[in-house]
Amino acid sequence: MSQIQQLQDIMKGLRLVETAKHLPHLIREAEQKDLSFTQFLLDVTSYEQTRREEKQLNNRLKWATFPFSKTLEEFNLKEQKSLSNKQLNRLKDLTWIEQLYNLILLGPPGVGKTHLAVGLGIEAINQGYKAIFTSMGDLIHNLKTEEITRKSKARMKRIREADLVIIDDLMFMAMDQQEANMFFHLINDLYNQSSIILTSNKAPKEWGELLGDQAITTAILDRILHRVEIIHLNEDSYRMKHRSTIFGKQSVSK
Repeated sequence: MSQIQQLQDIMKGLRLVETAKHLPHLIREAEQKDLSFTQFLLDVTSYEQTRREEKQLNNRLKWATFPFSKTLEEFNLKEQKSLSNKQLNRLKDLTWIEQLYNLILLGPPGVGKTHLAVGLGIEAINQGYKAIFTSMGDLIHNLKTEEITRKSKARMKRIREADLVIIDDLMFMAMDQQEANMFFHLINDLYNQSSIILTSNKAPKEWGELLGDQAITTAILDRILHRVEIIHLNEDSYRMKHRSTIFGKQSVSK
Protein backbone atom coordinates (compact mmCIF):
# COMPACT_ATOMS: atom_id res chain seq x y z
CA MET A 1 0.00 0.00 0.00
CA SER A 2 1.40 3.40 -1.00
CA GLN A 3 1.73 6.32 1.38
CA ILE A 4 -1.04 8.15 -0.48
CA GLN A 5 -3.37 5.18 0.00
CA GLN A 6 -2.45 5.05 3.69
CA LEU A 7 -3.24 8.77 4.01
CA GLN A 8 -6.55 8.25 2.22
CA ASP A 9 -7.51 5.44 4.61
CA ILE A 10 -6.61 7.60 7.62
CA MET A 11 -8.64 10.50 6.22
CA LYS A 12 -11.64 8.26 5.65
CA GLY A 13 -11.33 7.09 9.25
CA LEU A 14 -11.38 10.74 10.30
CA ARG A 15 -14.44 11.27 8.07
CA LEU A 16 -12.50 13.48 5.65
CA VAL A 17 -14.04 11.51 2.80
CA GLU A 18 -14.11 14.22 0.12
CA THR A 19 -10.50 15.22 0.77
CA ALA A 20 -9.43 11.56 0.67
CA LYS A 21 -10.92 11.23 -2.82
CA HIS A 22 -9.21 14.40 -4.02
CA LEU A 23 -5.88 13.86 -2.24
CA PRO A 24 -3.81 12.69 -5.26
CA HIS A 25 -4.77 15.86 -7.14
CA LEU A 26 -3.97 18.08 -4.14
CA ILE A 27 -0.55 16.45 -3.77
CA ARG A 28 0.26 16.83 -7.48
CA GLU A 29 -0.78 20.47 -7.35
CA ALA A 30 1.41 21.07 -4.28
CA GLU A 31 4.40 19.47 -6.01
CA GLN A 32 3.88 21.49 -9.20
CA LYS A 33 3.59 24.77 -7.30
CA ASP A 34 6.31 23.85 -4.80
CA LEU A 35 4.02 24.75 -1.91
CA SER A 36 5.23 24.91 1.66
CA PHE A 37 3.94 22.33 4.16
CA THR A 38 1.86 25.04 5.81
CA GLN A 39 0.26 26.13 2.53
CA PHE A 40 -0.42 22.51 1.57
CA LEU A 41 -2.18 21.85 4.88
CA LEU A 42 -4.16 25.05 4.43
CA ASP A 43 -5.25 23.94 0.95
CA VAL A 44 -6.24 20.49 2.22
CA THR A 45 -8.30 21.77 5.14
CA SER A 46 -9.87 24.52 3.01
CA TYR A 47 -10.89 21.95 0.42
CA GLU A 48 -12.57 19.79 3.08
CA GLN A 49 -14.34 22.79 4.58
CA THR A 50 -15.66 23.89 1.17
CA ARG A 51 -16.92 20.41 0.30
CA ARG A 52 -18.67 20.08 3.68
CA GLU A 53 -20.35 23.46 3.27
CA GLU A 54 -21.53 22.47 -0.21
CA LYS A 55 -22.89 19.18 1.13
CA GLN A 56 -24.69 20.93 3.98
CA LEU A 57 -26.20 23.43 1.55
CA ASN A 58 -27.41 20.66 -0.77
CA ASN A 59 -28.89 18.77 2.19
CA ARG A 60 -30.74 21.87 3.41
CA LEU A 61 -32.12 22.44 -0.08
CA LYS A 62 -33.21 18.80 -0.29
CA TRP A 63 -34.89 18.86 3.13
CA ALA A 64 -36.71 22.09 2.26
CA THR A 65 -38.78 20.20 -0.36
CA PHE A 66 -39.40 23.23 -2.56
CA PRO A 67 -41.86 22.44 -5.38
CA PHE A 68 -39.48 24.09 -7.87
CA SER A 69 -36.22 26.02 -7.88
CA LYS A 70 -36.85 29.70 -8.61
CA THR A 71 -34.69 32.41 -7.10
CA LEU A 72 -35.44 36.02 -6.22
CA GLU A 73 -33.32 37.07 -9.19
CA GLU A 74 -35.87 35.35 -11.43
CA PHE A 75 -38.82 37.17 -9.84
CA ASN A 76 -40.11 39.56 -12.52
CA LEU A 77 -40.83 42.94 -10.93
CA LYS A 78 -41.97 44.27 -14.31
CA GLU A 79 -44.80 41.74 -14.26
CA GLN A 80 -45.52 42.21 -10.55
CA LYS A 81 -45.50 45.95 -9.86
CA SER A 82 -47.12 45.59 -6.43
CA LEU A 83 -43.61 45.04 -5.03
CA SER A 84 -40.79 47.53 -5.56
CA ASN A 85 -37.14 46.67 -6.09
CA LYS A 86 -36.33 48.40 -2.79
CA GLN A 87 -38.90 46.27 -0.94
CA LEU A 88 -37.61 43.07 -2.56
CA ASN A 89 -34.04 43.91 -1.52
CA ARG A 90 -35.26 44.59 2.02
CA LEU A 91 -36.84 41.14 2.11
CA LYS A 92 -33.70 39.61 0.60
CA ASP A 93 -31.42 40.80 3.41
CA LEU A 94 -33.40 38.50 5.77
CA THR A 95 -33.00 40.63 8.89
CA TRP A 96 -36.71 40.00 9.39
CA ILE A 97 -35.94 36.33 10.07
CA GLU A 98 -33.57 37.34 12.87
CA GLN A 99 -36.36 39.56 14.23
CA LEU A 100 -38.90 36.70 13.93
CA TYR A 101 -41.19 38.57 11.57
CA ASN A 102 -43.78 36.70 9.51
CA LEU A 103 -44.83 37.38 5.92
CA ILE A 104 -48.30 36.97 4.47
CA LEU A 105 -48.37 36.98 0.67
CA LEU A 106 -51.90 37.64 -0.57
CA GLY A 107 -53.31 37.60 -4.08
CA PRO A 108 -55.19 35.56 -6.68
CA PRO A 109 -53.64 32.53 -8.41
CA GLY A 110 -50.77 33.13 -10.81
CA VAL A 111 -49.38 36.40 -9.42
CA GLY A 112 -46.13 34.95 -8.07
CA LYS A 113 -46.89 34.29 -4.40
CA THR A 114 -45.30 30.84 -4.36
CA HIS A 115 -42.35 31.97 -6.50
CA LEU A 116 -41.61 34.80 -4.06
CA ALA A 117 -41.95 32.47 -1.07
CA VAL A 118 -39.66 29.83 -2.61
CA GLY A 119 -37.14 32.48 -3.67
CA LEU A 120 -36.97 33.79 -0.10
CA GLY A 121 -36.62 30.23 1.16
CA ILE A 122 -33.71 29.50 -1.18
CA GLU A 123 -32.06 32.79 -0.20
CA ALA A 124 -32.46 31.89 3.48
CA ILE A 125 -30.79 28.51 2.92
CA ASN A 126 -27.94 30.15 1.00
CA GLN A 127 -27.40 32.43 3.98
CA GLY A 128 -27.22 29.51 6.40
CA TYR A 129 -30.79 29.30 7.71
CA LYS A 130 -32.92 26.16 7.83
CA ALA A 131 -36.03 26.61 5.70
CA ILE A 132 -38.83 24.21 4.85
CA PHE A 133 -41.77 24.34 2.43
CA THR A 134 -45.14 22.64 2.76
CA SER A 135 -48.52 23.02 1.15
CA MET A 136 -51.45 23.45 3.51
CA GLY A 137 -52.86 20.11 2.41
CA ASP A 138 -49.62 18.24 3.11
CA LEU A 139 -49.24 20.04 6.44
CA ILE A 140 -52.67 18.95 7.64
CA HIS A 141 -51.96 15.38 6.52
CA ASN A 142 -48.64 15.33 8.40
CA LEU A 143 -50.21 16.81 11.52
CA LYS A 144 -52.95 14.16 11.51
CA THR A 145 -50.53 11.27 10.96
CA GLU A 146 -47.63 12.55 13.05
CA GLU A 147 -48.16 9.94 15.76
CA ILE A 148 -48.86 7.18 13.25
CA THR A 149 -46.06 7.22 10.67
CA ARG A 150 -42.33 7.81 11.03
CA LYS A 151 -42.31 9.87 7.85
CA SER A 152 -44.84 12.38 9.18
CA LYS A 153 -43.14 12.48 12.58
CA ALA A 154 -39.77 13.26 10.97
CA ARG A 155 -41.39 15.84 8.71
CA MET A 156 -43.03 17.68 11.58
CA LYS A 157 -39.79 17.60 13.55
CA ARG A 158 -38.03 19.39 10.69
CA ILE A 159 -40.84 21.93 10.45
CA ARG A 160 -40.64 22.73 14.16
CA GLU A 161 -36.84 23.04 14.02
CA ALA A 162 -36.74 25.29 10.93
CA ASP A 163 -35.80 28.96 11.07
CA LEU A 164 -38.26 29.69 8.25
CA VAL A 165 -41.47 27.75 7.60
CA ILE A 166 -43.31 28.35 4.31
CA ILE A 167 -46.96 27.28 4.20
CA ASP A 168 -48.44 27.51 0.71
CA ASP A 169 -52.14 27.88 -0.17
CA LEU A 170 -53.21 28.65 3.39
CA MET A 171 -56.97 28.37 3.88
CA PHE A 172 -57.58 26.93 0.41
CA MET A 173 -60.23 24.76 2.02
CA ALA A 174 -62.18 24.60 5.27
CA MET A 175 -60.82 22.73 8.30
CA ASP A 176 -62.70 20.64 10.81
CA GLN A 177 -62.32 21.18 14.56
CA GLN A 178 -59.50 18.65 14.93
CA GLU A 179 -57.51 20.14 12.04
CA ALA A 180 -57.99 23.69 13.30
CA ASN A 181 -56.77 22.69 16.77
CA MET A 182 -53.70 20.97 15.34
CA PHE A 183 -52.90 23.97 13.17
CA PHE A 184 -53.18 26.30 16.16
CA HIS A 185 -50.80 24.18 18.23
CA LEU A 186 -48.24 24.22 15.41
CA ILE A 187 -48.46 28.01 15.09
CA ASN A 188 -48.09 28.23 18.86
CA ASP A 189 -44.97 26.01 18.70
CA LEU A 190 -43.44 28.23 16.02
CA TYR A 191 -44.35 31.51 17.73
CA ASN A 192 -41.25 33.41 18.94
CA GLN A 193 -39.09 30.60 17.53
CA SER A 194 -39.40 30.70 13.73
CA SER A 195 -40.48 33.03 10.96
CA ILE A 196 -43.43 31.94 8.83
CA ILE A 197 -44.31 32.79 5.24
CA LEU A 198 -47.97 32.19 4.40
CA THR A 199 -49.37 32.40 0.87
CA SER A 200 -53.12 32.69 0.44
CA ASN A 201 -55.81 34.09 -1.82
CA LYS A 202 -57.92 34.87 1.24
CA ALA A 203 -57.33 37.80 3.59
CA PRO A 204 -56.93 37.09 7.33
CA LYS A 205 -60.42 38.48 8.01
CA GLU A 206 -61.82 35.56 5.97
CA TRP A 207 -59.93 32.83 7.81
CA GLY A 208 -62.53 32.50 10.57
CA GLU A 209 -65.10 31.13 8.13
CA LEU A 210 -62.72 28.37 7.06
CA LEU A 211 -61.43 27.52 10.53
CA GLY A 212 -64.97 27.33 11.87
CA ASP A 213 -64.01 28.47 15.37
CA GLN A 214 -63.67 32.15 16.22
CA ALA A 215 -61.63 31.52 19.38
CA ILE A 216 -59.05 29.44 17.49
CA THR A 217 -58.99 31.98 14.65
CA THR A 218 -58.32 34.81 17.10
CA ALA A 219 -55.54 32.84 18.81
CA ILE A 220 -53.87 32.00 15.48
CA LEU A 221 -54.10 35.56 14.17
CA ASP A 222 -52.81 36.96 17.46
CA ARG A 223 -49.57 35.00 17.05
CA ILE A 224 -49.13 35.42 13.30
CA LEU A 225 -49.97 39.14 13.20
CA HIS A 226 -47.88 40.10 16.23
CA ARG A 227 -44.89 40.77 13.96
CA VAL A 228 -45.93 40.62 10.32
CA GLU A 229 -45.64 42.21 6.90
CA ILE A 230 -48.64 41.68 4.64
CA ILE A 231 -47.83 41.93 0.94
CA HIS A 232 -50.65 42.24 -1.59
CA LEU A 233 -49.76 40.98 -5.06
CA ASN A 234 -52.57 42.37 -7.17
CA GLU A 235 -51.39 42.22 -10.78
CA ASP A 236 -52.96 39.99 -13.43
CA SER A 237 -52.05 36.32 -13.46
CA TYR A 238 -48.61 35.77 -14.98
CA ARG A 239 -49.66 32.31 -16.12
CA MET A 240 -52.70 33.65 -17.96
CA LYS A 241 -50.73 36.45 -19.62
CA HIS A 242 -48.11 33.98 -20.85
CA ARG A 243 -50.28 30.92 -21.42
CA SER A 244 -49.52 28.51 -24.26
CA THR A 245 -52.24 27.27 -26.60
CA ILE A 246 -52.47 24.52 -29.19
CA PHE A 247 -53.73 26.87 -31.91
CA GLY A 248 -51.39 29.76 -31.13
CA LYS A 249 -53.06 33.15 -31.45
CA GLN A 250 -55.95 31.74 -33.46
CA SER A 251 -59.22 32.14 -31.58
CA VAL A 252 -60.99 28.89 -30.76
CA SER A 253 -64.36 30.53 -31.43
CA LYS A 254 -63.54 31.25 -35.09
